[in-house]
Amino acid sequence: MKDISLTSLRASLEGAIPSEIATCDAHGVPNVSVISDVHYVDPEHVAISYQFFSKTRANILINPQATVLMKHPLTCAQHRLRLHYLRTEHDGALFETMKAKLAGIASHEGMAGIFRLLGADIYRVINIELVREDSLPLPPPRAPLLSALRQTLPRLAASRDLDSLVAALLESLQSEFKLSHVMLLMADAEGNRLYTLASQGYPESGVGAEILPGQGVIGVAAREKTPIRLTHATRDYLYGRAIRDALRESPLAARLETEIPLPGLATSGSQIAVPLLSAGRLIGVLYAESPEEGHFGYDEEDALVILAGHLAAAIEALSGESEENPATVRDAPPVDTGAPLTIRHYPEDDSVFVDDEYVIKGVAGAILWLLLSEHAKTGRTEFSNKELRLSPQIRLPEFSENLEARLILLRRRLAERSKYLGLDKAGRGRFRLCLRRPVTLIPVTLVDDKA
Repeated sequence: MKDISLTSLRASLEGAIPSEIATCDAHGVPNVSVISDVHYVDPEHVAISYQFFSKTRANILINPQATVLMKHPLTCAQHRLRLHYLRTEHDGALFETMKAKLAGIASHEGMAGIFRLLGADIYRVINIELVREDSLPLPPPRAPLLSALRQTLPRLAASRDLDSLVAALLESLQSEFKLSHVMLLMADAEGNRLYTLASQGYPESGVGAEILPGQGVIGVAAREKTPIRLTHATRDYLYGRAIRDALRESPLAARLETEIPLPGLATSGSQIAVPLLSAGRLIGVLYAESPEEGHFGYDEEDALVILAGHLAAAIEALSGESEENPATVRDAPPVDTGAPLTIRHYPEDDSVFVDDEYVIKGVAGAILWLLLSEHAKTGRTEFSNKELRLSPQIRLPEFSENLEARLILLRRRLAERSKYLGLDKAGRGRFRLCLRRPVTLIPVTLVDDKA
């Protein structure tokens, strides 16, 4: 019989249908147990979750041989794996991936809070045997993934700035990959948080919303720098107001942007988060979800990992966007008459409020306040990325801060929150402050606020 590759059987490892594992003790007495999932590691290795000290666990520590019977969830084909136990991992990327997957299976089976991953047992695959051939045909793929990549990657490569890159990404995820609910999050320079740069498919964009590394499927993917994929709904990894309310009770609350709720499906059946990496450094995370359980498989994961690699490279290439030769300074567009906008700035976190409504904070807030202050002094409306990078007022980190991403974030937040205040592109590496009402600037200190 022709050799069977483990890679071709990855769908059988999803855990949709539980597998059985057979082991023997030192005296050759067999034991058969049902296991929640078998995890694909690479073409020669699998991992099995270690959740409690069972007879199976005791057996493999004495006799490291095991046999697993697994079933394809769609075709009903069955295969038997002969395995040799190597080691147990208690942390790291593989452990966190399996922990997330186990949480999804547990919630799906009504066992949330009962299944708890203690370790990931790594096995080498010695042999694969076909037990029963396919009984049912495979359904057609939801999206032709190779074709989707072929159509998408040239669009990303053709983007001349970060704004057009993000637009091309969102359009391609919808049209080519058939993904309706997606988010792109960027990592700050220190890697202490992720902020939402763009989203698609949600009632509210959530632009500017933040999460911490380790929070939910996105945060775990960021912290471990590895894809995290959930095939079943799980309360442990849901987003939205509930998880943010819980964070407010923790010491980490002050580090988060709590005024902007992260978008997310109320009933998310499956999720996938793929980190964007450049030379091992985290750039951001691409996230997608679906109300349908089992929507994302290994093939979707492979395709999105390839896409994320190209996306990270494109972001890095565009992050140092060069400046065009400055155009002739034009007169500022006329400002509509009317009551002035009252704009308050809190220097402690650079938060900005317009007529008592929160708009933005952090680096983007510092940029907005600088532009407004300069306009108040000189009447200027056109600025360059270069002068922002050199400005001590913004306090950009010396390395790795993606200024263009912060400008996109600020432009999108202003478009959502204010009819009278905005930013427009004015050429490569240049932008224009747009004021449609007079403004009154009020710097606020903690003393002023308490008074």
